[in-house]
Amino acid sequence: MIVLFRDFGLEGPYIGQLKARIWRDAPNVAIVDLFADAPFANPKASAYLLAAYAQEFPDGTVFLCVVDPGVGSERPGAIVEADGKWFVGPGNGLFELVGRRARRLNKWELPCGGNNISPTFHGRDVFAPAAAGLELGKHLFGEMRPASWNAFPNWPDELAEIIYIDHFGNAMTGLRKGFVNPSFVLQANHVYLKSARTFADVPPGDAFWYVNANGLVEIAVNKGSAADKLGIGMGTCIGVIDDVAGSGGFR
Repeated sequence: MIVLFRDFGLEGPYIGQLKARIWRDAPNVAIVDLFADAPFANPKASAYLLAAYAQEFPDGTVFLCVVDPGVGSERPGAIVEADGKWFVGPGNGLFELVGRRARRLNKWELPCGGNNISPTFHGRDVFAPAAAGLELGKHLFGEMRPASWNAFPNWPDELAEIIYIDHFGNAMTGLRKGFVNPSFVLQANHVYLKSARTFADVPPGDAFWYVNANGLVEIAVNKGSAADKLGIGMGTCIGVIDDVAGSGGFR
């Protein structure tokens, strides 16, 4: 299958053009729409989201990822093979966490120039045909690069920020399950939040944090919107207080 991870939504002609370009080369491939609303023009937040949600897909899956505010600039195109899964898209940090957490990692720089390539739609003209080629077993690579190529080492392993807000107003962070335990308290906009296993474990209207189905720490309100109740949005910083240590300090 080819899995789509993009920030330009479902409206307009863009998703149709993207799929049509894939099917031109690979007419029988299954296409899965994973995220149509990845963090807009935000490769960093998207990188943490992609790494978490890619885990559930089988080896051999091709991820076509288009979060590309620098399209047409000198940023490179990239193909990454991480533990048997393939990622195609801009070399802007989008695959940093996928690669960092992989046991096996290979990288190629994908050329983005040439005739009939729009400087503003590399998703259709560069990344989609590359993804289709990978799905068909045609390794249409550019130049192989070392694992250190196109790396973003200053990005933390765990990002204590809001990286995605869903339709219900639940707010995902870039923190993973293994970084916290249920005794920890999170702080969001001067509000202190305790953990719960699920929504029904707290009264309606109460805010809490929990670990979502894909292993990310998420802030929610039972029968309400955490984004509205707490005034949080993309990029809001989250404090993590380790009560076990008894220090009241932040991790």
